[in-house]
Amino acid sequence: MSHCYYHALSSVKRWGGKPEDYLPLHSWFDESKKIIADPRHRALRHHAEGIFMLETIFGVTILNSDGRDVPVRLIGEQHVTEDLGRIPSFADWARQIQPAPWMLRGNPADSPGLETSH
Repeated sequence: MSHCYYHALSSVKRWGGKPEDYLPLHSWFDESKKIIADPRHRALRHHAEGIFMLETIFGVTILNSDGRDVPVRLIGEQHVTEDLGRIPSFADWARQIQPAPWMLRGNPADSPGLETSH
């Protein structure tokens, strides 16, 4: 889905309430668009750990405007599945990153032949 509002409408169809009940959660997933405005933004939160982070931030359930408690993890699973068709792990995302030389540099002090003062 292209916008968190449409995810919120989908949540309303599943659990009732109003889109405003769900927008903060769906917006949290897509905040990473301000860092990179293409589908790669999803690597930051669209995975199993991201769903558990959502629950840590928003609580185990939210109370929607119909008075129904809705599990936050289910809302997160809905968002990720609608975007990706499944719930990947972070490792699934990381395996797709091609390491560049600058990523592979260690601490220069750990390199052979370099002395360090402690």
